[in-house]
Amino acid sequence: MPQVDPELFDRGQFKAELALKSSPIAAFKKVIRRANEVLDARFMAGREIRRLIEDRAWFIDQILLEAWGRLEWSEDADIALLAVGGYGRGELHPHSDIDLLILLDCADHETFRDPIERFLTLLWDIGLEVGQSVRSVDECASEARADLTVITNLMESRTIAGPERLRQRMQQVTNTEQMWPSNEFFLAKRKEQRARHAKYNDTEYNLEPNVKGSPGGLRDIQNILWVARRHFGTLNLQSMVDQDFLLKTEYNMLASSQEFLWKVRYALHMLAGRAEDRLLFDHQTQIAELLGYTTNESKRGIEQFMQKYYRVVMGIAELSDLIKQHFEEQILRAGESGPATPINSRFQLRDGYIEVTHPNVFKRTPFAIMEIFVLMAQHPDIKGVKADTIRLLRDHQHLIDDEFRNDIRNTSLFIELFKSSSGIHRNLRRMNRYGILGRYLPEFGLIVGQMQHDLFHIFTVDAHTLNLIKHLRKFKWPELAEKFPLASKLIDKLPKPELIYIAGLYHDIGKGRGGDHSELGAVDAEAFCQRHQLPTWDSKLVTWLVQSHLVMSTTAQRKDLSDPQVIHDFALHVGDETHLDYLYVLTIADINATNPTLWNSWRASLLRQLYTETKRALRRGLENRLEREEQIRLTQTAALDILVRTGTDSDEAEHLWSQLGDDYFLRHTANDVAWHTEAIIQHGNDSNPLVLIKETTQREFEGGTQIFIYAQDQHDFFAVTVAAMAQLNLNIHDARILTSTSQFTLDTYIVLEGDGSSIGDNPARIKQIRQGLIDALINPDEYPNIIQRRVPRQLKHFDFAPRVTIHNDAQRPVTILELTAPDRPGLLARIGGIFLDFDLSLQNAKIATLGERVEDVFFVTDANNMPLSDPDLCMRLQETIISQLSEASGHMSEPNRISI
Repeated sequence: MPQVDPELFDRGQFKAELALKSSPIAAFKKVIRRANEVLDARFMAGREIRRLIEDRAWFIDQILLEAWGRLEWSEDADIALLAVGGYGRGELHPHSDIDLLILLDCADHETFRDPIERFLTLLWDIGLEVGQSVRSVDECASEARADLTVITNLMESRTIAGPERLRQRMQQVTNTEQMWPSNEFFLAKRKEQRARHAKYNDTEYNLEPNVKGSPGGLRDIQNILWVARRHFGTLNLQSMVDQDFLLKTEYNMLASSQEFLWKVRYALHMLAGRAEDRLLFDHQTQIAELLGYTTNESKRGIEQFMQKYYRVVMGIAELSDLIKQHFEEQILRAGESGPATPINSRFQLRDGYIEVTHPNVFKRTPFAIMEIFVLMAQHPDIKGVKADTIRLLRDHQHLIDDEFRNDIRNTSLFIELFKSSSGIHRNLRRMNRYGILGRYLPEFGLIVGQMQHDLFHIFTVDAHTLNLIKHLRKFKWPELAEKFPLASKLIDKLPKPELIYIAGLYHDIGKGRGGDHSELGAVDAEAFCQRHQLPTWDSKLVTWLVQSHLVMSTTAQRKDLSDPQVIHDFALHVGDETHLDYLYVLTIADINATNPTLWNSWRASLLRQLYTETKRALRRGLENRLEREEQIRLTQTAALDILVRTGTDSDEAEHLWSQLGDDYFLRHTANDVAWHTEAIIQHGNDSNPLVLIKETTQREFEGGTQIFIYAQDQHDFFAVTVAAMAQLNLNIHDARILTSTSQFTLDTYIVLEGDGSSIGDNPARIKQIRQGLIDALINPDEYPNIIQRRVPRQLKHFDFAPRVTIHNDAQRPVTILELTAPDRPGLLARIGGIFLDFDLSLQNAKIATLGERVEDVFFVTDANNMPLSDPDLCMRLQETIISQLSEASGHMSEPNRISI
C-alpha cells in the first residue's frame, strides 16, 4: 500500500477542515466523498486494479487512524484496532465491508465501553460500512475454536492503531498448534466451498453470476490462499510458487484472473452504489463498455465480455480443483501414498486415481492424451486424474495439432469414448475442463464460454452442449422413465446410440459465427464424420440431425398439429421411423438442457403428439395420406361411441355437430369432443358462458390444463378472455378459436400456471379460474383495466424491436401473422384489442414464451371469414402492432415483412 498519497488524503488539509467545522462529521464526509471521486476517476483512467483496491484500503486506514486518534487513548492502553478479513489483506472495493476487530488485552469490556461506542458511532455517522467485533485475546481464541469464519478472519489481520503485541498474542493463541490444524481446516473449508457452490447450482455459468461466491469466483481463489496460509504459513500466490506448490504458469493465470474479477467487482460496486457482487443484467452492458468491449459483426460487446468472464471463472474452477487435489495429497494423505496398480505401460492407478507411469508419457506417445479419458470411461470406479497428471495434460496441449487430429489412433479413441457404456458425459466434461476438447476440436473451442445474451439460454454454449449429452445419458436411468417415457423407451432402440451423442456435440457448434448455426454446424459435423472415418449412412444421419435439430420443436410449437398437411410435411422431412426416433430423443434432450423451466407439461404433450401422428403417417405410407374427411369421420365415430355409453342422445349430439364445422373435429380428440358435447347439451339455454376445465392427459407431468369456453359470440371475446387469464396468472400455450354457424364461440386454451407448473387436480384453483373467466366474459367492458402489471426486472433488460410477418396460408383459407416481441404483461390482451379494432376473427393461435421473448403465431380471417387480401390493411395492421408493442417496451420499431 502507498506510504503517502496526498491526492487521495492530504492530512494537513483534513486537519484544517476539522478546525473550521463545528462538527467533525462534515469534514470526514467531505474527504471520503473526495477520495471516492479520485478512486473512481483512476479506475476509469485504467489504473492497475491491485493498486486501486490497495489505495482504497490505505485511505480507509488514514480515516480510521484519525477517528481513533480523536479519543485520546493513553499510550499504555491495552486496546488495539485491527483490520481483519479482506480489509486485513489490504484489499478494499468501493462498498466492501470494512471488517474491524477491536482487540482487548483482557475481557474487561466496561473499561473501554464508552470510547468504543463513540468511535463506532462516529464511523456510522460518516457513512462507513463497518463490520466490527470487540473481543479480548482469550475471547478470540474461544470463538475462533468454535467458528470457521472467525478463525479465517483472524488469519488475515493487521494492526491499524494500538500496540502490535496484542495482535501477536492473538496470533499465538489461534495458531495451528492451538486449534484448527491444517487437515481439519482444509476439510472444513472444502465442506464450506461445496455448500457455497451448491447455492449456485454447482455451475460457473449462471446468467447473473456472483463474482465473489459463484464457482470460479473470487472466493475460490481466497480459499486456496486460506488453506495455504494455514498449512504453509503463506498468504500470497507468489510464495506458493516459491514453495513449488504452484507452477509459474498457474500463478500467472490465477493472478490475471483475480485482477479481471477485481475489475468487474469494482465496476459493479461503482455502478450499483452499494456492495453488489451479482453480475446483474442491469449492469452487464455498462461493465462491458467500461472494460472496453465493443460490438463487432459477429458478437455484441456484452457477449464478448461475458464469454471472457465465463472462460476466466472456468479456468479458476479447474485450477482450484487441481490445487485442492494437491492439498488432499499433501495435507490429508501426506506420506500415505498407496502402491501403484498398472493399467498398461502408460497408466497406473494409485489411491483410486489414474496417473502416468512416467513424466514423458504424453511426449513419447501423444495418443495417450486421448487414451486416458477412454480408460476412465471404461473403468468407472476411477475417481479422477492425479493432480500431477492433470498438469502434464495441460502442459502437453500443444501436441494437439492437425497431425494429431488426423492420426487414426486418436480418431479411433475419440469414437471409442462415445461407444462406452458409461462415463461419456463425465469424461467429455473433463476434456473440456482440462482444455483438451477445444484443442482436439477447434470448432468446439470457439464456443467455450460463449453466452447468448437472453433469458432462454441459461448456459454457455459449451456447457449446454455437454448438458445435452448428460440428458441423453439420463434417459437410460430407470428412475427417469416415468418423466420421459417415450425418450427412455426410444434411446434403447436406436441402432447406433453413439451417433446421437456425436450429433449432440455438434448441434450448436455453429453458434456465434454470424450465420444459420444449424447449417454451419452441419458442415462441421460432416467434416468430423469424414475425419473419423464413419460409414456413409452414419455420417449422413449425424449431419442431418445437426441440420434438423430445431425442426421438430419448431413444428410442434409454431404449427397447427391438427392439420394433416403439417403432419405430412414433417413426415416427408424425417423420411423414416429411425430418423424420427433419433430426432425426437435429441429434441427432448436439447430442450431440457437449454433451460430446466422450458420442459413443461404442454410442450411434452405437443412433441409426443407430433411424434405419434408422424409415426402413423410413416407406417401408413406417405403416398396414403389421411384426408380431412376421413379424419373427421373417425373422430366423430369414436366420440359418438363414448357419448352413447354415457347415455347422451346421438341425435342431439349430431344436431349440435352439424353447427360446429369441420375444423372443430380436426382440432380436437374424440374424448374432448365427447366431453364438450355432453356439457353443451346439459348447459341447454343458459345464457351464461360455459367454462370447462380439466387436465389434458392423465400424466400430471405430461399435461397442461385445457379450458374450453362455449358462449354466445361477441366481437371482443378473445381480448377479454386472454386479459382475464393474465389477471389469473395463467400462461397460455395454445389457443383454438372457432365460431359455430349458430354464432356460438367454441374456444379451447391450453394453460399452465404462471411459473410453468401444472394446475393439476386442485378444485379450489379450478373454481377460482372458472368463476374469474365467467365474470370477465359477463362484464367485458372491464377488461382493459386488468392488464396493467409491472414488467419483471430481468425482462426490462431485454428490449428489442417487435417483428411482425403477415402471409396467407397456401393450404388453407387463413392469413398467418407471426409475431416475435419482448415478453410483457398483458401482451396477448393488447393483441386481442388490435384484432378487435381491425375487425379480425382469430381462428387459431400458437403461443410460445422463450425466456425474454414471445414467438406467437396467429391464424386470422377478416369479418367474412376470408383471408386478408388488402395489402394496405395488412400494412396498417402490422404498423399498429409494432407501434403499440414498441410503445409498451419503449423501443423503436424496425421494418417487417408482408406477403399477401
